Amino acid sequence: MYFETLQSISLNGKIDTPNDDRVGSSAQRAWVVDGATDLGEPGLLGSQGGAAWLSTAASLGFSTVTGADVNATCHAMFDFVADRFEAERQRPVVAAWELPKAAFAVVQLVQDQLEAAWAADCPVLLAHQDGVDWATAAPNTSVEVADAAALGIGTSGAPVLEGAVLEDRRQQRMRPNHTALSPDADASARITQIKKRLVRPGDEVLVMSDGFSALVSDYAAYDAAGLMAALRVKGLAQLAEEIREIETADAACTRFPRFKTSDDATAIWLRVRD
Repeated sequence: MYFETLQSISLNGKIDTPNDDRVGSSAQRAWVVDGATDLGEPGLLGSQGGAAWLSTAASLGFSTVTGADVNATCHAMFDFVADRFEAERQRPVVAAWELPKAAFAVVQLVQDQLEAAWAADCPVLLAHQDGVDWATAAPNTSVEVADAAALGIGTSGAPVLEGAVLEDRRQQRMRPNHTALSPDADASARITQIKKRLVRPGDEVLVMSDGFSALVSDYAAYDAAGLMAALRVKGLAQLAEEIREIETADAACTRFPRFKTSDDATAIWLRVRD
């Protein structure tokens, strides 16, 4: 079996700000990588921000490494990223918070199984003959929403990552239980989760960054089955417009507390073929 790509989309959160998401696919594999917002100025990796560097490196790794299954693929990608980081960094890491981090999800077809691996909050939705359900953990942003609300975001306008908010985000990223892809190959391997599901020709897969899955997790515009049904009628572009309409209507982050008015939103929609 193999994947055919039906649609893909990747929108930056602000028109004039670079997109830190990456997306790609091949006949047997598809992925989304979501670089975590940088919490300091560029410099560790030259003029490029760490989020963009890491998402680019991981996406390149997924497109070039070989792996008989998704576990082997991920380990090869982790090593690829770690080697590039050591070769390209311009100076030592001065604080743990500036080490680049990213969420990711990758799916791989292995015979009659869909193998999904992920770290942090990039989810995968699977539509099969018996219904629609998550091939990864269901998206859950309750911790981040609670953090934003506790910091007063949503009470006086759109957030700015500075002062107490910036310091809180740095402390959060340095916690031992912070789970995300990083240039540390061993750490990435420890936090990556894997699920395997039987699939048939005609099954459909939607791989997303959290900026896209916010339609379900944050904004409750759809549940899992409703999102897939809407996708088949509207396509990714119209759904992305709905995300931005919701966020524009709540630009001050008062209805939906969050750290950005709009996040990068990325998704790839695939069909399994025999």
